[in-house]
Amino acid sequence: MKALKQARHGHLKASLALIAGVVGVCAVVPAHAGLGGDPLSAPQGATTAKAVVHAAASGASAASDYTVRTTTLASGTVVNEYVSSAGAVFGIAWRGPRMPDLATLLGSYFPQYQQGLFAQRTARGGRGPVSVQDSGLVVNSGGHMGAFVGSAYLPQSLPAGVSASDIQ
Repeated sequence: MKALKQARHGHLKASLALIAGVVGVCAVVPAHAGLGGDPLSAPQGATTAKAVVHAAASGASAASDYTVRTTTLASGTVVNEYVSSAGAVFGIAWRGPRMPDLATLLGSYFPQYQQGLFAQRTARGGRGPVSVQDSGLVVNSGGHMGAFVGSAYLPQSLPAGVSASDIQ
């Protein structure tokens, strides 16, 4: 039994080391947005589509307006930034053949994500989709080689009338 626990513990350590390595590799390819801050400029080799402005519903305040900026990274991954009328990124979504650089995408929220990821991997093991949810940050990510999807948003920063399902 003790040998089995040690083997499982060793597997978990190896999985977490692999995750850290993947995050480190992803850091080589700069991404596009900083959650909670100003939108970043498109990295070299990326193309940015025209921003789409979503106006507040009738009766809602202008603070409910937001913009979606779409960037296609050189890797082919598409990143959507959800930017409030005040200019702050409140949500990000991605889909494509490669994971974007989550350290850049999540900005100052990346350490909080890492803590949630570590807790999830410790409880569940080192594989499967990621779902980090707490009062200040929600990150969902999954997929497989060649087809990754995910989203991250700040629940307290969602404009009036915008729901988590709008971040895609």
